[in-house]
Amino acid sequence: MWHKATRLVTLLAGLLLAGCDRQGASDALLVDYQRRLAEALATAPPSPASPDNIPAFPAPDERLFEIPETREGLLAVHALRRCHITTLVAQRNSALGRVAPPSQRWHYELELWRRLAACRDSEVAEALDESDRARLERLAAIKGEQLARVSWNALLGSSEWVGNFSRASRPLTPRGVDDLAPYLAALDYLETATRNQFNPDWRLDTTILEGHLQTLQESPLSARLLRTLMLANQRLTETNALLATRLRQGAACERRDTLRRVDEEQLSARVRPFLATLATQAEAWFGALGRLYDAHEVARAPIRDYHRRWFSLEAPATPWAEFQAALAHHRALWARLREACGLDQGA
Repeated sequence: MWHKATRLVTLLAGLLLAGCDRQGASDALLVDYQRRLAEALATAPPSPASPDNIPAFPAPDERLFEIPETREGLLAVHALRRCHITTLVAQRNSALGRVAPPSQRWHYELELWRRLAACRDSEVAEALDESDRARLERLAAIKGEQLARVSWNALLGSSEWVGNFSRASRPLTPRGVDDLAPYLAALDYLETATRNQFNPDWRLDTTILEGHLQTLQESPLSARLLRTLMLANQRLTETNALLATRLRQGAACERRDTLRRVDEEQLSARVRPFLATLATQAEAWFGALGRLYDAHEVARAPIRDYHRRWFSLEAPATPWAEFQAALAHHRALWARLREACGLDQGA
C-alpha cells in the first residue's frame, strides 16, 4: 500500500511538473504570486484564464506584391551586353536562380537595376542605336519602379521572417531574451539595407544578410515577446481585480508580515524585475520592427494593419498599451494597499 501511495504521489508530481512546463516559467511565476498575495489578503486566488493565442500572420496573398516578369529576347539582352547584364540574367534564369530564396532575388534585382541605371547614364548608351537605347531606358525604369516592391517581398516572403511570428511559440522565461543585441542587429541591417537600396554608394552584402536572417530564425522572437506580453496582461488584469476587490471590501491587514514578505520577496524581488525586463525588451523590439517597416517605400495594407494592431508602441488598444495601463494600475493598487495596511511604516 505504501509503495502504491508513493507511486501515486510521484505520478501526480510529474503531472504537475508537466503542466508547469507547458505553462512556462513566466506563467508559473505570476500564478504563484497571485496565490501568495491572495493568501496574505485572506481571500481566494483568481482562477487563471488562458490568454488568447497570438494572431495569425497574414497569408502570402495578403502580404506580398504581385510583380510581373520582365521578358526580353536573347537578342535584346545581347544588344545590351556592354551594360554587363548578360551573365546576371543567365544566373537568374538558371535552375538555381529560379528557386533562389527571396533575399537572393532582391540582390539580383538590385544589382540588375544598378547596372542598367549606370549604363543608361554612361557613354555606352550613346553608342547604342535608337531602339536599344529606348529598351535600356525602359528596362531601367521598370526595374527601378519594381525595386521597392521586390525588397518588401524579400522580407515578407522569407521563411525566416514569417517564422518569427509563429503561433506555435512559447512565452519567454522570466529572464527574457538572454541577449537581444544580435536580434536587434539583424533588424538594424535589414532597415539599413532597405533605406540604402537606391544609394549607388552602398552595397548589399548577401553573406551578412543571410547571417542576420539566420539569427532571426533561431527564435520566433516577435511571437514570443507578444505572447509573453499578452500573458502578463492577463495575469496583471486578474491580480488587479483581486486587489481592487479586497481594497473595496476593506483590505485584510491582519497578516501584515505576510503581506510585507509578498511585497519584498515576490513582487519586488521576482515579479517586478520580470515585468521590467519584458517592458524593456518589448519596447526595443517593437520599436525596431516599426522602423524597419517604415523604411519601406511601399507596403501591403494587411501587414500595416497587423503591425499597428499588435506591435505598435503608439497605437491605442494594443497589447503594449494594455500592458502599460495594467502595470500602472497594479502599482497604484499596491500603493493604496501599503497605505491601508501601514506597510511603508514598518508596522
